Amino acid sequence: MYAMAAAELLLISAFVLGIARRFTYGAVFLLHAISTFSSYRQYLAPFEKTNLLFFAAWPMLAACFALYYLRDQDTRFRVKVG
Repeated sequence: MYAMAAAELLLISAFVLGIARRFTYGAVFLLHAISTFSSYRQYLAPFEKTNLLFFAAWPMLAACFALYYLRDQDTRFRVKVG
């Protein structure tokens, strides 16, 4: 678990800093898509328990897609490596 947490911390740090944007933005988008689509049962019964909160993942998924799609225009505040 510590190794997975460290890998995720490195990924998120690189994502925030804009390092290797094609890889990091794509990995964040892919991981968020997996977690969003794996919760499909909660979308089918939104008013049972606290399932309504799962719908907040969809705008975030759209934002991750937009950020990945427009990664070449994302030049502000990024760290240039190399």
